[in-house]
Amino acid sequence: MIRIGDFSKLSRVSVKTLRFYDEMGLLKPIEVDRFTGYRYYEFDQLTTLYRTAGIASVALKDLGFSLEEIGRLLDSDLSTEQMRGMLKLRKAEIRQQVQEETERLERVELWLRQIEQENFMSKYDVVIKKIDPVKVASVRGVVPTPPDQRTLWDELMDYLHQQNARMIGPPQAVYHDGEFKERDWDIEVCMPINEDLAPNGNVKVHDLPGFEKMACVVHTGPFATIGEAYDAIAKWIDQNGYQIVGPGRELNLRVPEPLGNQNDPNTVNEIQFPVKKI
Repeated sequence: MIRIGDFSKLSRVSVKTLRFYDEMGLLKPIEVDRFTGYRYYEFDQLTTLYRTAGIASVALKDLGFSLEEIGRLLDSDLSTEQMRGMLKLRKAEIRQQVQEETERLERVELWLRQIEQENFMSKYDVVIKKIDPVKVASVRGVVPTPPDQRTLWDELMDYLHQQNARMIGPPQAVYHDGEFKERDWDIEVCMPINEDLAPNGNVKVHDLPGFEKMACVVHTGPFATIGEAYDAIAKWIDQNGYQIVGPGRELNLRVPEPLGNQNDPNTVNEIQFPVKKI
């Protein structure tokens, strides 16, 4: 038997790589001294070692490592701790991918159940996306019903025109009520801006918070039928194991003509609800 250092010189494979092969179970030493921890090899393991180098590359490639990462893992200058760190990072990446694919599989299964049970394809596709914080000028008030929010918009737009403010995104309304109400809705109308404007009266300037997970659905058609989209997203949130964790939002991607028209078929709105997995 020969010690690992001599085996390294004969094979021209670094000691660190030999230890890495041992940890991966690709090439075990013949004996490990229980007192010193020294690894010992036999000469006839050289052939196995050369075969192992190729197997290691294939194994690492199978784990999803790039050629560059495989080179670094087998590099003689890479420490065992660095190798372990790269493997742990890859493990975390695979876990994240498995979680994302599992959630995608759940959504596919839900669609299949809907088609089988209802015999039709929903026209609403709900997606989960990350929403970043955005600076807005806003006016918040209680109005009898959602169509009556026009008074809030008039006040906000008058202020922005007076300030010559530049708007950088679609207008949106935030619905602060925790549950459905027949009357007296608490609504905040918001316009994204990129300037530090001074608040004035009912107009506030603040950051609308972002969320890691926002369930979103697009409704194309008149405001009068937007309830269909709300029904669809509420059903999706419940069936996919999410719960709502904040106020809902409506983004006006294409405003009706004329403004306030509840029956313009070309109106486009995106409904958003911040959610988390139950």
